[in-house]
Amino acid sequence: MTMPFYVAPEQFMKDKADFARKNIARGRPLVATVYEGGVLICSENPSRSLHKVSEIYDRIAFGGVGKYNEFDQLRRAGVQHADVKGYQFSRDDVDARSLANLYAQYMGAVFTHEMKPLEVEILVAEVGARPGEDQMFHILYDGTVVDEDRFTVLGGEAEAIAGRLSRAFRPEWSLGEALAASVDALGGGERKVSAHELEVAVLDRGNGRRAFRRVLEEEVAQLLAGQQSLGTAGSGPEPADEAQGQAGAVDEARPDGGPDSG
Repeated sequence: MTMPFYVAPEQFMKDKADFARKNIARGRPLVATVYEGGVLICSENPSRSLHKVSEIYDRIAFGGVGKYNEFDQLRRAGVQHADVKGYQFSRDDVDARSLANLYAQYMGAVFTHEMKPLEVEILVAEVGARPGEDQMFHILYDGTVVDEDRFTVLGGEAEAIAGRLSRAFRPEWSLGEALAASVDALGGGERKVSAHELEVAVLDRGNGRRAFRRVLEEEVAQLLAGQQSLGTAGSGPEPADEAQGQAGAVDEARPDGGPDSG
């Protein structure tokens, strides 16, 4: 007589959580932070056709990491729910909190009752009418909802990226400052993430009813270049010593590190 295969419920849930975390960590991370004009969402995504950040409704954005087809299904479901609710009741009745709760209930039910959990983490962000009223909800694979008020990080190396961003964060910083800090946090200081590798979008409270706006590659490059120039301004050599400073830079670039022989 064969004995039935038995797995303790605690072990079964732990295995599913480990499975989801491991596969989500393979995805490129996503950073969202508040700034003076609204909410910035930035992610590494070299694809121009498969978006990780999208609009759900008037002042609400969606972001996802992990398995693309799964979080894109969640995005479409959120868009349909928001459209129906806004049509039946009022556009003002559609808010990020109710959408986050809806997502959490569904993702929690899948994690509990299905064999395979969703391999995704998602973000639902809403820009408020005034600074301090912005909302960001980070929903985990098991339906856990984390309400963030400054910034949040989804995907692989989230703790390390959040630590770097926490050290750089300033209330009411500009879009350029927020973007530069987010990109530096994603790169970790060890590698430079270029503009064409980024997908950037904002919820701009000054953009009217449709607050969502994609930041194109040219604007991203300009914002990053502007912050780099601001970072070097005032720290360079005095005008009289400028030529000497340039010569030193040339010397340091030589393979042997020695002085110019010519």
